[in-house]
Amino acid sequence: MENKFIKLAEELVSKMTLEEKISQMRYDSPAVERLGVPAYNWWNECLHGVARSGRATVFPQAIGMAASFNEELLFEVADAISDEARAKYNQYKKFGDTEIYQGLTYWSPNINIFRDPRWGRGHETYGEDVLLTSRMGTAFVKGLQEGKNPDPNYRKLDATIKHFAVHSGPEAVRHGFNAVVSDEDLYGIYLEAFRYCIEHADPSAVMGAYNAVNGEACCASKRLLKDILENEWGFDGYVVSDCGAICDIDKHHNITSNSAESAALAVNNGCILNCGSAFRHLQAAVADGLVSEQTITEACVKLFAARFRLGMFADDCSFDNVPYSVVECRKHRELNRKMAQESMVLLKNDGILPIKKAEGHKIAVIGPNADDKSVLLGNYNGTPSRYKTLLSGITDMADELGAEVIYAYGCHVFDDTMHEWAEHPQREAVIAAEQSDIVIMCMGLNPSMEGEEGDAYNGAMSGDKADLELPVVQKKLFEKIMAVGKPVVFVNVSGSCINLCEQDEKCAAVIQCFYPGAEGGNALADIIFGKVSPSGRLPVTFYRNSDMLPDFTDYSMTGRTYRFCKENILYSFGFGLSYSEIVEKWDGDSVELLNSGSYDTYYTVLRYDENDGRLTDFRKIWIEAGQKTLINFK
Repeated sequence: MENKFIKLAEELVSKMTLEEKISQMRYDSPAVERLGVPAYNWWNECLHGVARSGRATVFPQAIGMAASFNEELLFEVADAISDEARAKYNQYKKFGDTEIYQGLTYWSPNINIFRDPRWGRGHETYGEDVLLTSRMGTAFVKGLQEGKNPDPNYRKLDATIKHFAVHSGPEAVRHGFNAVVSDEDLYGIYLEAFRYCIEHADPSAVMGAYNAVNGEACCASKRLLKDILENEWGFDGYVVSDCGAICDIDKHHNITSNSAESAALAVNNGCILNCGSAFRHLQAAVADGLVSEQTITEACVKLFAARFRLGMFADDCSFDNVPYSVVECRKHRELNRKMAQESMVLLKNDGILPIKKAEGHKIAVIGPNADDKSVLLGNYNGTPSRYKTLLSGITDMADELGAEVIYAYGCHVFDDTMHEWAEHPQREAVIAAEQSDIVIMCMGLNPSMEGEEGDAYNGAMSGDKADLELPVVQKKLFEKIMAVGKPVVFVNVSGSCINLCEQDEKCAAVIQCFYPGAEGGNALADIIFGKVSPSGRLPVTFYRNSDMLPDFTDYSMTGRTYRFCKENILYSFGFGLSYSEIVEKWDGDSVELLNSGSYDTYYTVLRYDENDGRLTDFRKIWIEAGQKTLINFK
């Protein structure tokens, strides 16, 4: 961190008492009025848009943006998010302080490796591949912290890469779970994206994970925080705990005896900002000789240097001029629609798509996810004032093209209980299919069915999935609609792999939609009716079922992801179809691409290592019909 900010912080902190310094190491830092320091809450979220802070542009969930394989576009998205974050902060600070979700220090992105499709939080990540995660994470961090028009003196936002480290479930026991991992997997898989982002994007902060790794609690791990993060990699930013994670050290990991010992262990090893209550015991820890006041002072200086670098106490920060009018502006909505288009993956197409001659056709749109706003938004989301559900996007475009849409939701997304006095929607869906020329089924999961501990409906799994199956009630509806005999386009909405074997076998087309953001309905319609050619690729493997997956608590990579599992795969990592035909002709480090089809399209070239099969590079380009182009890889 720049010396000028450290010197400013040292001067300020030198005037504080021990109690005041400790108070500034909490995420909910109180005001130090005698020194003119306003209250500041460090907790903010922006995985795919400014979250939990009212109106915002809600982009596709991170796993969907990963499917774009477009790091340049992701940089633009992050730049737009940081504009909206700054605009909101500029208004919030007029109240004299900032409350939770109103600041400039953002706890995003999540660059954990999505090693197992049952993990509920996998849709917050950029998928299962180390290189894809590293480069998409780097683009996102740069977009947040610098943007297209960086200020030479100040940082736009602070990005926090999380959760460090070896963290991807199980959610139910995460507060006391010990991930046992080999050094090969630790360095080659679980740590590599963190190292890459630190080297290439200089993130301001790292968030520790809830779990332990090989016996050390992540938020107080000497090996992770001191030996690797600080000494091996030279990281000089600040480390923040996940919320309540330091209390876990004594309460669930049983590594220490009490909160004072836990707080001291964390601070001594470099975790200096506490989301939770453990640091309230730091004064007792100092009195007991568990941590020195000098260590507290150094931690406080680092945190205030970060605030100075954000221009919080300056009057010459150009980002103070970002107007509120950027929030959910037309430019950001158009960018959102483009990212949503590129996030969708065409998995099967027998020629039914795109629907070219819609005039006079009757299109049945069926399924519980068709008109559900929640499936657009994912988790850790903001609130769009304008949005298009999948149904409304299809309906709007069908109206323009002279087609008729017949809608029926068909069933609940997961609840199969039917009281005699309740509505029975399945027959309505069958009628809609019978009246149609083509059926678009919008099924899958919603964010309440996969997510973080405490967030999801499936309490027994605490947000994780027991298996990869569609809910039984949706399977029943699928069977009834297929029995009608009309051609079916199956749109799967989920943040993770679902068993789509039956859909791949029986449907005319299959689209993976992820959680596509506020413009999701428009983007899906753009693809279905051929306004754009699909260009997304899967950032995760789609398995046939979970029967052959290793135990969920086993952190060895054996049998997981495209690199280490060669069986039981329906759609491979990187798979995705186009409306055009792209021919690749490789010659060493170069590839000649020919668009021999009739559609202009975006296309991602993937380069794999010939020996171990891992992804070593990727490039997304625009290629017009009939065009030929040459790409040289390093």
